[in-house]
Amino acid sequence: MIDNFKHSQFAHCESGVVSTLLTHYGLEISEPMAFGITSTLSFAYFPFIKINNLPLIAYRDLPKNIVKKIEKTLGVTIFKKQYKNLLEANLELTKIVEDEKKLVGLQTSVFYLPYMPENMRFHFNAHNLLVYGKVGKKYKISDPVFEDVVECSEKELSIARFAKGAFAPKGFIYYPTDIPKNIDFTTILKKAIRKNAKSMLTPFPFAGIKGMKKLAKSIEKLQKNTDQRYIKNYLTHIVRMQEEIGTGGGGFRFLYAAFLQESKKYDLDNEKLQKASELITQSGDTLRLFALKCVESAKKLEKFNSKEISNILLKASTLEEEAFRILKTI
Repeated sequence: MIDNFKHSQFAHCESGVVSTLLTHYGLEISEPMAFGITSTLSFAYFPFIKINNLPLIAYRDLPKNIVKKIEKTLGVTIFKKQYKNLLEANLELTKIVEDEKKLVGLQTSVFYLPYMPENMRFHFNAHNLLVYGKVGKKYKISDPVFEDVVECSEKELSIARFAKGAFAPKGFIYYPTDIPKNIDFTTILKKAIRKNAKSMLTPFPFAGIKGMKKLAKSIEKLQKNTDQRYIKNYLTHIVRMQEEIGTGGGGFRFLYAAFLQESKKYDLDNEKLQKASELITQSGDTLRLFALKCVESAKKLEKFNSKEISNILLKASTLEEEAFRILKTI
């Protein structure tokens, strides 16, 4: 077990785990930097991809985006492995954390982690956590969404690591093995910010700013729908996709705004960074209001005003469009 391991609570599991791993292995990097430098902020509304018969809505890039892209972006080498055999996965994890005393990241299912409160459990297979040791048959776990460290038995952690379904973890394990000494953050940041701006300003109608506007239009059309159960399910589905899957739509915006503020330490246009950061923070506040209105309407459908809710999301899209038009010229 790693002596004097320092646990930290983060806004989002994957960016938090990557931040802790890199810092532990010698490259001090904050959670907002891990999130922003990998161009992870996004938006997607795919009505043709169904989750429980409702459209896929996402506020960040796909799971593993940060783990995969941090390697290429910073030039670090990360050991990554998935397993077919549960026994092999357990033996290797025990060897790495117990004998080699290494800190490792794991991908797991939220639903099968026994320390998760029941009201937080749902079938999401892309939850990241850290293992920093093992005592007997219990792993010492640093879960970035918890205030303190927790424990989990080998059996229970195995179930969470090999859950079936979308984004099945397959025992996925990862940790840095080599970190370059000289990293040109100015060049890397400029490229990452422009890349994220391009993805948010894409002409593809179901992604980025256009995707936000598409979702706003679909909400407005709900007013004419006579199926109250469908309306309630649709609104609660939006909130779950926005606020329960990881950090939440607003939370991701706050992370990215913090990343832009931190980027001001480097040789970039600080005036543009400041303005864009303010706009994206406003979008985060707006998205939280959007989620609140969806919840209120789902509880009392007689108060449902599709135009009002749609306009709140449109406001967020306008703020982000202005911000990313600024950032594409950084």
